[in-house]
Amino acid sequence: MKIQANQLPSYLKNSLAPCYLVSGDEHLLVEEALDSIRAVARDKGFTQRESHVATQWFDWASLAASSSNLSLFAEQRIIELRLPTGKPGRVGSSAITELVERLGPELMLIVSAPKLDKSAASARWVKAIDARGVLLPIWPVGIRELPGWIAGRMRAAGLQPDRTAAGLIADRVEGNLLAANQEIEKLRLLLGEGPVSAEEVADAVANSSRYDVYKLVDAALEGDARRAMKILGGLRAEGVEPFIVFWALGRELRQLAGLADSVRQRIDLGTAMQKARVWSNRQGLVRSCISRAPDGTFHRLLKEVGRGDAAAKGQLRADPWQLATDVVLGLALAGRKAA
Repeated sequence: MKIQANQLPSYLKNSLAPCYLVSGDEHLLVEEALDSIRAVARDKGFTQRESHVATQWFDWASLAASSSNLSLFAEQRIIELRLPTGKPGRVGSSAITELVERLGPELMLIVSAPKLDKSAASARWVKAIDARGVLLPIWPVGIRELPGWIAGRMRAAGLQPDRTAAGLIADRVEGNLLAANQEIEKLRLLLGEGPVSAEEVADAVANSSRYDVYKLVDAALEGDARRAMKILGGLRAEGVEPFIVFWALGRELRQLAGLADSVRQRIDLGTAMQKARVWSNRQGLVRSCISRAPDGTFHRLLKEVGRGDAAAKGQLRADPWQLATDVVLGLALAGRKAA
């Protein structure tokens, strides 16, 4: 059966399905849904958990083998399967379908995947989970709904925002829920629980000495590699999720790549920046970065951001912070002969 994300808490209060498919591109919401399912399963005796990530060379026989390793006195166990592409292929589809058929009181399955397209959503393995368990598609929070979503998260954290406080945060994070969640936690630490006004949000953001991804991006655009590395180190030390770093870098690089393409097409950069809604106080920064970067720099770095994001999500075996360092230095040192 298919349920919506807001129905999951009430569903879990009443029952625990033998299998779940949680799909979507909002990492924060997907992980929170998975955590909710795990918590209820743990309360019901599923104390062991085995995780698999189905990369390109994944051995699907290992999935069948793990489901068969149940002894007479084995504890209840969860098998988790992450599908980075959402398309396990013919062999994978059969393996998942067969595993679903073997699920019982001692074994449950949780599958997570990005948003499924029409073809993937109608695959045999998805239908098998639908027949025995729960399909939980996670939809992104729209721009119009974002202030309300943020206000709800603030209230859950003990904050009581006024009408415009949540809107200020929504403008700052521009749709990134991980960044929004981080801002809310920052405010809770700085201001404590209780009423929060728009002015207090603005002051807290302005007066916070903690490093943030916006300062990181600006330092890289300025070509200040030393400061950019210091900020990146500060973000890592504070426990900032690397997903947020790659989101900020990717967002900036996509804009820079588009503007650089416009310049190559002989479009005036000032006109292109106005069309791209680059803030006037950042246009000089953006102009200087584009002028010193060789052709293809921004598109190349965007590919590296994609690799870093995949590493941060466990879809690529690499150190996401090292990849973030490479991207930041590549942007800060663009056009220079040596680091």
